[in-house]
Amino acid sequence: MAPHPILQAIIDFTAGAAGGTACVLSGQPLDTTKVKMQTFPTMYRGFTHCLVSTFRQVGVRGLYKGTTPALVANICENSVLFVSYGFCQDLVRSLASVDELSDVQKAFSGSLASIFSSLVLCPTELVKCRLQAMYEMEASGKIATGQKRVWTVVKSVMETNGPLGFYQGLTSTMVREFPGYFCFFGGYELSRSTFARYMGTDKEGIGILPLMFSGGFGGACLWLLIYPIDCVKSRIQVYSLAGRQEGFLKTFTGILRNEGFRALYSGLAPTMIRTFPANGALFLAYEFTRKFMMEAVGA
Repeated sequence: MAPHPILQAIIDFTAGAAGGTACVLSGQPLDTTKVKMQTFPTMYRGFTHCLVSTFRQVGVRGLYKGTTPALVANICENSVLFVSYGFCQDLVRSLASVDELSDVQKAFSGSLASIFSSLVLCPTELVKCRLQAMYEMEASGKIATGQKRVWTVVKSVMETNGPLGFYQGLTSTMVREFPGYFCFFGGYELSRSTFARYMGTDKEGIGILPLMFSGGFGGACLWLLIYPIDCVKSRIQVYSLAGRQEGFLKTFTGILRNEGFRALYSGLAPTMIRTFPANGALFLAYEFTRKFMMEAVGA
């Protein structure tokens, strides 16, 4: 028996929050490396150089810069994402007049859900990205020193741009999320279906390792598609700290004109390394939390 819609939303919200927490804790150092390489591609020779340099400059804490807003961002994003995902699945199921959605229909539901999650993700991700690239912004002379705390960054945004300042990069976030989450949920469901067929079971019975691999595969599909857009978003959110930043198209064409196409893929290596443990942990925490809560309410 399906639980009441409100109870179902609470379950999806809680499971999404658990998944977001697991994702951040397992992948934050590599996410920090990615943002640094996206925003300062000429400062580092590669992924290893960036990782080692950050450790030498500011220690282990430097690799976890932005963890607090990252946790807030991922908990908020994934909570809203998975609640919206449930509602969007119901909508697609109703429009298609089917009882069971195909993998493609679930992928489309994920795309629709990403529109809502973008609205809560953008402000917290802006603070996270600025904290992660703060050392490089100070070292390059783009900003004065002493802005390394979450509250300092929040206060700076409010004083400079007001509440709407937290939505710098919203357009590129939505442009990134809509096709990205089609691939994310599509890759995840396709991988689970493939494992289920090979193992002669249903999706729920494939086990922990195939489940985590499927989460990682979905994440890899997402990042391979949207990485250049994410790079533009990071530039907008970090460089706007030093003053007014151009919009998505001008930033995108500026990178191509001044730095070349390869600059759009700066930091891809740590992102791809990170995606399997981080997104594997996300879906593992989400699925097990959701299953536990559904059983607890007798659904």
